[in-house]
Amino acid sequence: MKRHLFAILLCACGVAGCSKAPEPTGAADREYWLSTMIRISDPVLRHAAAGTLKETMPYESPDAAQKRRDFSYLEALGRTLCGMGPWLELEQESDPRQAEYRALARQALSNAVDPASPDYMAFDHGRQPLVDAAYLAEGILRARRQLWEELDDDARTNLRTALEQTRTIRPGESNWLLFASMVEATLLDLTGTCDTARMRYGVDRFMNDFYKGDGMYGDGAPFHMDYYNSYVIHPMLLDVLAVMVRHGLADERTLALERQRHTRYAAILERMIAPDGTYPVLGRSITACRFGTFHALAQSSLLHALPEEVTPGQVRSALTAVLHRQMEGPSNFDEAGWLRVGFVGGRQAEMAESYVNTGSLYHCVTVFLPLGLPASDPFWSEPFAPWTNLRAWSGEPIAGDHALKH
Repeated sequence: MKRHLFAILLCACGVAGCSKAPEPTGAADREYWLSTMIRISDPVLRHAAAGTLKETMPYESPDAAQKRRDFSYLEALGRTLCGMGPWLELEQESDPRQAEYRALARQALSNAVDPASPDYMAFDHGRQPLVDAAYLAEGILRARRQLWEELDDDARTNLRTALEQTRTIRPGESNWLLFASMVEATLLDLTGTCDTARMRYGVDRFMNDFYKGDGMYGDGAPFHMDYYNSYVIHPMLLDVLAVMVRHGLADERTLALERQRHTRYAAILERMIAPDGTYPVLGRSITACRFGTFHALAQSSLLHALPEEVTPGQVRSALTAVLHRQMEGPSNFDEAGWLRVGFVGGRQAEMAESYVNTGSLYHCVTVFLPLGLPASDPFWSEPFAPWTNLRAWSGEPIAGDHALKH
């Protein structure tokens, strides 16, 4: 980490006339991203595919009563596939590891929804399964061919049943509304049918009632200074609306409006990244998500929907600095390779809310969405570029920042 950040800071210094260290390349960054994603995801997928996830995954949480243990396995799998999906789906990938992880992901998914499997997961009791069924559903949408069309008939039937079981869970008037919308949108796209009212309700509430301005929604009616706009709201709202437009259930103007808000929020997230790859530690779930804080910025990169003033190369460079800054902290993993509760390392459990557990931590995989872009894409092929804060703190002239007016 120190060598990487030293190179970054020397690059910044070079703007003011100092000597520059060699700049990281897009190819090197992509390999680092890919190896990091695989390191994080491997225990989840390998054990879930073997039917040993429940047997082996630890349960680390401030909740000493372990009330969420039964749900933690779907948390881990759903969030992992949500972030890994675009890379699993990518056709122009030459890395031989992709075929292995495609097979692991399909078998893990099949086991998760098979009542006869030891890793059969909870979808229909408590409230938490709605959250992680939604992440699972979003991952399947992002890898439809690999995680739906390539499943056998029994697995597809079981998956449909599992997602439909979440209809017994009533979401509160918060970001949870979009979990219900996400599940129904996925069912619509995969099967042609859904609970249309359940899908529409969350979308309508956010688009019409919960928008606060400048690209940011409330978490329901209240506004919270946290990253839930990135963790959940923008990514799921955009993906649900895209499905609704495809099926003639929403108009293009509504989708265009959300795209505009989403892009503005991506600009705000990019400006959150400091010159050394740190970012503000704000709000709930920060230990559950780590660099999944940048889910919406990663999604904007994947969809080629970045703000005009933000280049793909500068986002890659900024997020690579974030990855190094957090991944090279102490004790991120236990001896068996599982993530530990914490923010930079695994010695910060006191920061975590009671609902955070080992399964929650795999939300961090959502930062890796741009791995769904081929190596030839500008996100990976553009040279290193200083991001907004790196340029500003080096004294380089930059344009001012302005709020979205509607």
